[in-house]
Amino acid sequence: MLYYLFDWINKLYAPPGFDAFRFITFRSGLAVLTSLIICFWLGPKIIKKLKEHQIGETIREDGPERHKAKAGTPTMGGLIIHLGILVPVLLWGDLKNMYVWLIILVTVWLGVVGFIDDYLKVVKKYPKGLIARYKLMGQISIGLIVGVILYNSPEFDGIETITTLPFIKNLNWDYVYWWIYIPVIVFIITATSNAVNLTDGLDGLAIGTVGISALTLTVMAYVSGHIEFSRYLSIIYLRGSGELAVFLSALVGASLGFLWFNAYPAQVFMGDTGSLALGGIIGAVSVMIKKELLLPVFGGIFVIETLSVIIQRLYFKYTKRRYGEGRRVFKMAPIHHHFELLGWAEPKIVIRFYIVAIIFAVLSLVTFKIR
Repeated sequence: MLYYLFDWINKLYAPPGFDAFRFITFRSGLAVLTSLIICFWLGPKIIKKLKEHQIGETIREDGPERHKAKAGTPTMGGLIIHLGILVPVLLWGDLKNMYVWLIILVTVWLGVVGFIDDYLKVVKKYPKGLIARYKLMGQISIGLIVGVILYNSPEFDGIETITTLPFIKNLNWDYVYWWIYIPVIVFIITATSNAVNLTDGLDGLAIGTVGISALTLTVMAYVSGHIEFSRYLSIIYLRGSGELAVFLSALVGASLGFLWFNAYPAQVFMGDTGSLALGGIIGAVSVMIKKELLLPVFGGIFVIETLSVIIQRLYFKYTKRRYGEGRRVFKMAPIHHHFELLGWAEPKIVIRFYIVAIIFAVLSLVTFKIR
């Protein structure tokens, strides 16, 4: 809303420097700084309140032994992340932009689903929290809403089912039919939401890798909404999508701010309140800017984590049926626990996963120039 205030002042009085507020890059920088200030200011207060109400993490019994020391650490810290994202966007974003409101809806929707799950687990002491099918219903329903809105959006007129195909110049992929396009969107948002949730198992791991992915998406959103850059890179120009860079910059700031408290040894965990929403954001933005086919590259860590769980379960079931006892590919899944049980220190695993995530991010951006 400050964006509109300063824009009004600029049009009325034209004071020196106020013209800068028109630029997405300038407002993105302000969104990062605002997000950091909010996280550093409100973070300790929220953590204190969580401790006062004894909202602490319950550690799974079959998890690594060293994790039992984390029992009771405040959870539902995703509230810090949500405030660090939404407040800067409301201050510096263009609230007339369809993309902005749609991604805000995704954030709040999945944040509420995650909050209910955490509340049932931590406060009501239901071991499994929100029943899995209800959680899935929440993810699928927001995926449907995003899919229907995008398909009928004026900004997508004529390119509703078309998306950018990586690596190959002047060639896009067309889903052709809405009944293919919308289910794909539902799958991507649901899968990414759950993938980040699986990644959230070590101090700082999920929020750090989300921040790296968000920074990558910030660049993609900006160039997709810039007619000259999109033409130069041979990608689909999406009028208004550049405004997502402000939202994603706020997410980058919130990631850094939350990491301050979530780094090893963590003072607070994000819980499903944070992880479900963060994954949904990554998936939703990917489909909004038509870069969902690049998601397995810049979101490679989330893909690896998810595949490790799928492989572990399928192999266990197969060997149990064939040999009478289940066998495992990894010592424990998701794969970050496998490295823990190999004796790697938790900070070492997290930093190395960051390095891999950065490599994936660079590779995804390189595909633009290759194209």
